[in-house]
Amino acid sequence: MSLTRRIAWVVAFQAVPVLCLASDTVRVGGEAMYPTKNIVQNAIHSKDHTTLVAAVKAAGLVETLESAGPFTVFAPTNAAFAALPEGTVSTLLKPENKETLVKVLTYHVVAGNLDGNTLMTMIRDGDGKASLKTVAGLPLTVKMNGDNLLLEDAKGGTANITIKNVIQSNGVIHVIDHVLLP
Repeated sequence: MSLTRRIAWVVAFQAVPVLCLASDTVRVGGEAMYPTKNIVQNAIHSKDHTTLVAAVKAAGLVETLESAGPFTVFAPTNAAFAALPEGTVSTLLKPENKETLVKVLTYHVVAGNLDGNTLMTMIRDGDGKASLKTVAGLPLTVKMNGDNLLLEDAKGGTANITIKNVIQSNGVIHVIDHVLLP
């Protein structure tokens, strides 16, 4: 093999890890979410999740979401929180409402690593829907909405997964467009 050909092979093989890393990195809120970082480390950089991060801090859930997990987090955007009735978020963030805030936030978390393909398999195996047990201990239903995944809460409210498979070192985040209520 010629020297030129050997150099081409070396360059090609050195580029493979870079290409793999780039394909695993998803942008959320304008920022890269790195699969080597945990849920909290990534979420704090998303401009679309400042309300969620503030709520996680107020609820005292930072340490939990930094732990080994794995967790599947359905992460409402700032716009999702803004769509709640006026005053809801500020009321939930008050120290005296911490218990309610924890229940709402843990209703968005499922133990385990449920990527989009796993959720679709569960839906197919469940004849069109799957019930997920949240960390809050209450069920959350996932089903298809055309080609998209849709979550339905206990009150009949729905949220679309707008960005799926944001891989984290301790699980996976799926960005959603509405806040789910237990």
